[in-house]
Amino acid sequence: MASTSEHWNNIYQDTEECRLGWYEDHPSTTLELLNQIPGWENTTIFLPGAGTSLLVDYLLDAGARLVLNDLSSVALRLLKERLGDRGVRAEWICQNIAYPLGASVAEVDIWIDRAVLHFLTDEHDIGGCFRNIRTKLKVGGHALFAEFLPNGVSRCADLELHGYSLEELLERLGEDFEPVDHFEHTYIGPDGESRPYIYSLFKRVA
Repeated sequence: MASTSEHWNNIYQDTEECRLGWYEDHPSTTLELLNQIPGWENTTIFLPGAGTSLLVDYLLDAGARLVLNDLSSVALRLLKERLGDRGVRAEWICQNIAYPLGASVAEVDIWIDRAVLHFLTDEHDIGGCFRNIRTKLKVGGHALFAEFLPNGVSRCADLELHGYSLEELLERLGEDFEPVDHFEHTYIGPDGESRPYIYSLFKRVA
């Protein structure tokens, strides 16, 4: 099965938000890394695969400016409905994050990929995602990832996965990036399943 807009639209149409396999009622693990970036509340953040994540609410309420991307138009519609007037402070992009982002998308200070990258299994798509990061992330900016580990689960949302180590993330980002911090985290899904992740933060230094 392919990771298509139709596939993700069906998931968001048919699944209650709190039953989604990646649901979190508070983004505390992401904040462990985000809080290492001084003044992140006053930055512009790109969030690929925003879905209906409550992280969006937290970032907006803290004062950050957001660029919200998702392959699913249904997810973005549901997110807009929940945010209400707060949603006007965000830029909305419905496209595959493996495809080039247009010139109208400005450079950002922070890129947060939470469980999106590992759904890209084709080498061309993986490369496209990392090119977008290198194209849109400012020098001095930060990239934050939360991805399945290579020895973790092999499928999620009925799709195959590409797990990541710290070393592979750094290699794919390139020599312009240096690691800031990382740790492993076991996420317990709504169904009680344990899923090992790597959380990592990188800074673009040149």
